[in-house]
Amino acid sequence: MKDYQLGEIETRFADLIWEHQPVSSGELVKLCEKELDWKKSTTYTMLRRLCQRGIFENSGGLVKAKMSREQFKALQSEKFIEETFDGSLPRFLAAFSSRKRLSEDEVRQLQELIDRSREG
Repeated sequence: MKDYQLGEIETRFADLIWEHQPVSSGELVKLCEKELDWKKSTTYTMLRRLCQRGIFENSGGLVKAKMSREQFKALQSEKFIEETFDGSLPRFLAAFSSRKRLSEDEVRQLQELIDRSREG
């Protein structure tokens, strides 16, 4: 599985792209200078790194996401459960709910997810 963990600065950079995409690489440099106080070289280094990880692409000077923010978070969650709970969602939920009581609304939402999963 690819590395879908992002540090704090990488996350801020990724959020800028997700919020402004598609964005020209030149405009991204300006955004990063304003929002992150980065130089052009820092922006391109970070962009190259996240493109290599398959999160974004820079084609013809146009930067856009290869996956949505929601897809990215889903992959992060899958990796966490795989590494921490041997891929067992029930083990994760058991560990989570052993320290925090689930509200009725949370139980209802989980049951809806389970029902949808059974249906298709």
